[in-house]
Amino acid sequence: MEVNMSVEEVVNQISELVKKEGKPPRKKEVKKSDPELMKNALYYFPSWDTAVEQSIGS
Repeated sequence: MEVNMSVEEVVNQISELVKKEGKPPRKKEVKKSDPELMKNALYYFPSWDTAVEQSIGS
């Protein structure tokens, strides 16, 4: 699988979504609205939830 984002970019984009929406983004919503973010997040993290947890924690 080819990725076009760094792990930092993935974490930053998820953090921005959390700030914008006021809550963690749901997997289904992100899969539709930003499939590239989802693909890259799942490359670096074992699950979407793990990616979100890492993003909120940083």
